[in-house]
Amino acid sequence: MSRHDAIVVGAGPNGLVAANRLIDAGWSVLVLEAQPTVGGAVRSDRELDPDFVHDTFSAFYPLAAASSGIASFRLEEHGLRWRHAPAVLGHPTPDGRWAVLHRDRQVTAALMDEQHAGDGRLWLDLCESWDRIGGPLIDGLLTPFPPVRAGVSMLTRLRAAGGLELVRTLLTPAADLRHRFGGAAPGLLIAGNAGHADLPLDGSGSGAFGILMTMLGQTVGFPVPEGGAGRLTEALARRLESKGGEIRCDAEVERVVVEHGRAVAALTTDGRRHDAGRAVVADVIASRLFGGLVPGVDLPERVSRGMRDFQLDPGTVKVDWALDGPVPWASAPPYAPGTFHVADSVAQMNEATGQVAAGVLPAAPFLLAGQMTTSDPTRSPAGTESLWAYTHVPQPGRMVRDVGEEVRGEWDASDLERFADRIQDRIERLAPGFEVRIRARRVLGPHELERRNANLVGGAINGGTSQLHQELFLRPVPGLRGRPETGIAGLYLGSASAHPGGGVHGAPGMNAARAALLHHRLRRLRR
Repeated sequence: MSRHDAIVVGAGPNGLVAANRLIDAGWSVLVLEAQPTVGGAVRSDRELDPDFVHDTFSAFYPLAAASSGIASFRLEEHGLRWRHAPAVLGHPTPDGRWAVLHRDRQVTAALMDEQHAGDGRLWLDLCESWDRIGGPLIDGLLTPFPPVRAGVSMLTRLRAAGGLELVRTLLTPAADLRHRFGGAAPGLLIAGNAGHADLPLDGSGSGAFGILMTMLGQTVGFPVPEGGAGRLTEALARRLESKGGEIRCDAEVERVVVEHGRAVAALTTDGRRHDAGRAVVADVIASRLFGGLVPGVDLPERVSRGMRDFQLDPGTVKVDWALDGPVPWASAPPYAPGTFHVADSVAQMNEATGQVAAGVLPAAPFLLAGQMTTSDPTRSPAGTESLWAYTHVPQPGRMVRDVGEEVRGEWDASDLERFADRIQDRIERLAPGFEVRIRARRVLGPHELERRNANLVGGAINGGTSQLHQELFLRPVPGLRGRPETGIAGLYLGSASAHPGGGVHGAPGMNAARAALLHHRLRRLRR
C-alpha cells in the first residue's frame, strides 16, 4: 500500500497537467497509468517503419500552444521544442486550387485575393476582430464554468470587436460562413476546421468552433513537438518527476475506493491499494468512471441519471503511411502545409459529416491529414514523408449502412483495409502517383484505438460528443454543471469528458487540480 496526497488516474495530457499543478502546490502525487508508457492520446511510435516517427493518435497542437496553463510549466526547459510547417493548413480542390492558411495573415489574405478580389480584406477584418476578443474567449473556454473573469473581459471588448455583428458571425453555422466571402477558400478553411469536432456543420456552434480553430492557426499556428507527439507528454512527465512526483506505468486502476461518500484510494489490477489523503483526479472518460471505476452504488443519483443519456462522439479510422517521397500533388500548394483537409467542397464536407452523425458511412469521407516530415524534418529520412489521415465513422454497432456498400461496420481487419483503400483513393485523385510512393501502411480503427487507449471508447477521441446538448454546464451530465466535481467528495473528473472537452490543452486536468486545491483549503478552514 502507498499513500500520497493525490492519486491521478491516467497519464494522458490532462492527467499530467493535473499532477504538475498539484505538485507545484506542494502535494505529493502518484500517477497511475495502465499503458506501458505515458501519453494517453499524445504518443508517437516507430512500429510502422523504424526510420519513421508516426504520431499514434493526435498530432497538431494549437490549443496547447495557446494554453496559459501549459505555458506556465515552461516545458521547453524539459526538452519540448515546437516546430512549424511552412504553412499551417491547406485544402486542395479538384480544380487544382488550394485554400491555404499561413501564419502571416497578410500572406493568407493575399492568397485569398488571388482567387477572389476583396476576400483578403474581409479576412483581415475577421483577424482584427479576433485580436480584440480572441484572448478572453480562449481564457473563458479553458477555465472552469462559468468563466466569470473572462466573460467580463469579453463583454468589455465586444463592441470594439464588432458587437452584435460578431456575435451573429459566431452563431452562424460553419457551412453558411462561406457565403460571407466571394471565393471558396475562406469557407473551406473555416468549415474544415469545424470538422475537427463532431458538430453538425449546418448547426449552431460549428461556426464559432471553426473560427476559433482557424484563428488559432492564424495566430499560434498548428505546431508539432520536434521528434514526435510523445515529446509533449514526456516533457510533462519529466517536469513532474523532477519535482518529486511519481508515475507508475503498467498500473491499471480497476476501482476508485469510496468510503463514507469520499474517494480515498485507487485499487490497481495487481491488488495494490494506493491511498489518497486529499484527492483522486480521474483522467478517465465519463462512461468508464461513472458506473465503472466507481460502482453505481457509490454514485449520486443525479450522476447516474445523467449518464443514461451520455453520448459518445463518433468513432475514428486513422491511416498512417511511410512514403518514399513527398506527396505528389497534381497542383503544388504555394506553401507546403503541415495539415491538409480533403473534401471537394463545403457541401460535400457537410454531407459526409451529416452522414456519419446519422450512422451512415460516406462514400467520400471528409479527411483530416498531416504531413509530419513537412512539419518536422526529424520525423523521417530526407526526401521522404511521414503521413497520416483520419476520418470519423459511426460507432461500432451503430452503423446503418455504407454508401459504398463495402464495409459491414464490424471494423475488423477486412473492414479496415477496404475503408483505408477508400481513404487512400481520395488522396490519390488529388496526388496521382501517391500510392506508388507508399513504403508501408498501418490502419487503426475504433477497436485498435480503444485497445491502445481505453479512453477512446469505440474510437471516440473527444471524450463524448461536442454537440451543444453535452457542452458547457451540460458536460458530461447536467447534474455536474460543467464542473470537475463529481458529487463524490475528493473525486474530480479531469478528462476530455469534462468541460471544455476534447483537444490537447490540459484544461480539464488543470480545472480538476484547481478544484481539488480549493476544496482542500475549504476543508481546513472548517476544522
